[in-house]
Amino acid sequence: METSAYEQEREANIARNRALLEQLDLKDAVSSLGAHVKPKPAPKPKAKPIQPSKRVKRETVVEAPRRQSSRLKKDVVDPNETPGQKRKREAEAEERRIKEEETRIQAEEQARLAKRPRTQDLDIPMLTAAEEPDDKEIGALRASLQSITNVSIPRRIGDVAAWVFDDDEKDAREVEALRQRLGKMKVVARAKVTQDRVYSAAYHPEPTKDLVFFGDKHGQLGIWDARAPVDEVADEDGDVAPNDEKEGGKYWRLQQHWPATSKSSISSIRIDPIDSHSLYTASYDCTIRQLSFVSGISQQIFSSPDVLITSFDLLPSGHEMWISDASGGVTHLDLRESSSQARWYGLSDQKIGSVSLNPTTPHLVLTASNNRLLKIWDTRRLDALTPQKHESVVSPSSSPLEYDFDEVQKLVNSKKGSGLLRGECPHGKSVSSAYWDPRGRSIVSTSYDDTLRLWELDAGKYDSYPVFPSFTPFSRIKHNCQTGKWLTILRAVWNPNPDVYPHFTVGNLEHSLDIFSCKGDLIARLSDRQRITATQAVTCSHPSIVERCATGNGSGRCVLWAPSDS
Repeated sequence: METSAYEQEREANIARNRALLEQLDLKDAVSSLGAHVKPKPAPKPKAKPIQPSKRVKRETVVEAPRRQSSRLKKDVVDPNETPGQKRKREAEAEERRIKEEETRIQAEEQARLAKRPRTQDLDIPMLTAAEEPDDKEIGALRASLQSITNVSIPRRIGDVAAWVFDDDEKDAREVEALRQRLGKMKVVARAKVTQDRVYSAAYHPEPTKDLVFFGDKHGQLGIWDARAPVDEVADEDGDVAPNDEKEGGKYWRLQQHWPATSKSSISSIRIDPIDSHSLYTASYDCTIRQLSFVSGISQQIFSSPDVLITSFDLLPSGHEMWISDASGGVTHLDLRESSSQARWYGLSDQKIGSVSLNPTTPHLVLTASNNRLLKIWDTRRLDALTPQKHESVVSPSSSPLEYDFDEVQKLVNSKKGSGLLRGECPHGKSVSSAYWDPRGRSIVSTSYDDTLRLWELDAGKYDSYPVFPSFTPFSRIKHNCQTGKWLTILRAVWNPNPDVYPHFTVGNLEHSLDIFSCKGDLIARLSDRQRITATQAVTCSHPSIVERCATGNGSGRCVLWAPSDS
């Protein structure tokens, strides 16, 4: 039977459409026309992200009652009501209006107070109120913190002459020995320690624990006991997650800085160098707080009016602190005195992102600035500035004595200020960070020009010359530092253990943890493509155990790296 002209035209249209769709690579449409399409291979399964062991109740925002139209709120009047009923109705309406007004004013006051920083002393229940923990959790946190106060663990300082060899072969042997030890580290624990992006971290020196502190974008302090026994928690169906999918260790979250917004990001964390029984946190809310592990009390020790604090460092004695800020200044604070006795020095015309004190020669201070300069200052020369006459103020929130950038520059260029600026090194772009090693001999800097720079100074010449004869890096390492808006700035951080060959850690945008020696040798590049799928931007190392590192990413998930058989 011959097909009609209509059927022939229809078959021709189908053939033309199939050919066109194949040219456009629209396989699904071709399949609908009857063509055979080879199925795509199934994607390779990836490890599921770790699941929080408990749901966290976020802070509920207190909202004031909205105003309503008085016309709409009028009661329907009974035309037959008596004068007595009318007076009673009006009295009840007036009483109701007064109560509503009082409720509105109280809610507005609570909302206003909720947005203000908390300057008073805060205990652990108050710090954890945002998550509504039970007494058992608070007791477990207190026990964990007090367990590290049984023994005093002061910060250990390296010898400035340590790990200095006459020939390169000895350095190569030390680097190879480190490769053998650090190359064995694997991912041994993961947990979502903070709710938001990790900004800073510090590792407690207690050798029997892996206790790590993380500061996040919204002022939250995450405390992670990474190797603590894990409680088996079942989901709604009664199933227990496999080991690769559940969190490791135990963690607690404290709202150390308030309010819980990006204005309270914790920019820096330091463990007390005297006995390790407390820690200090600096925040974008322009305050520094101290949390005591013994008493469980958090108290404000410094506030800077409207100047964002970027970093701080403590002298090994633990009594003095240097604080950098976004206005290009550093503040010297003696913790034994009132903060009104602090002094602010304008050392840069742009933001200073980090400040680091030489552990063996504490008067040498290192600053990294957005003006592309890394500088070393001899702070003893700052005493040459004539103190200004200020009224004596006892309030801890009073402003420090101030010496602006022009005054400091005038001193630098004068004979009286000779030796104040010991050395400076320009970078291609902003200097993100710069730190001294535990010996006070080597320096590593991180810059947005995608370069890590290394210096090694001769400690014997620290006081021989007013200005270092040569202050240029001996090594430049290419390293992608373009973190952008959604990642924490990468910082190369030294391992604080003085008993091991100096080395530092830094995050890699390829989701690995990079470890380099003080000579610039790549010791290890640790990664786990199945379990680590985000940049480990923040890193820190155990001050007592060599094979321990902790990292944090942009979602608050943290990782402990250690040998699998540890």
